Amino acid sequence: MSEWLWIAGLSLSCLLGTALTAVRLPGTWWILATAVGFLWWTGFPGGYAWPLGLLAAAAVIGEIVELIGSLILTKRAGASRYAGWGGMLGGLLGAIFLSFLVPIPIVGTVVGALAGCFLGAAIVEFQARRRLDQGTRVGFFAALGFVLGMATKVAVAMGMSTGLIGWVVTR
Repeated sequence: MSEWLWIAGLSLSCLLGTALTAVRLPGTWWILATAVGFLWWTGFPGGYAWPLGLLAAAAVIGEIVELIGSLILTKRAGASRYAGWGGMLGGLLGAIFLSFLVPIPIVGTVVGALAGCFLGAAIVEFQARRRLDQGTRVGFFAALGFVLGMATKVAVAMGMSTGLIGWVVTR
């Protein structure tokens, strides 16, 4: 019976990690830490190294995909060399300084990051080409890349959670 309580706690922690990922917090790393904590609590049973390695690799891949999602789509939109970086920097600054746009704590941060990503890429592109339509287009694609990168990272977190819980239940 107590084993099922631990599995329920593990499941709740994985659910929390996925929710954290959805709001741009380090949820994939939370899931990895949950796995390490669970394995520590159970005395590191045999065969634990490969699941931890897979979880760590998935967390790194999720970070990379989230990071370059905006860069890839801005390039596909015909952006200048620096517009993708402007979008990334704008997303970071927007999360910090534009969170007031929506006065709900975590949602405001995501909206601020999205607006900052759009503005950062659009402003840099406008500075490079002096065309408002091109700047707007690049800003839109940078924001779209931001959203797709974030969605992909949430999918990675869901896969990590499912894999971890499945591995624990079947061991």
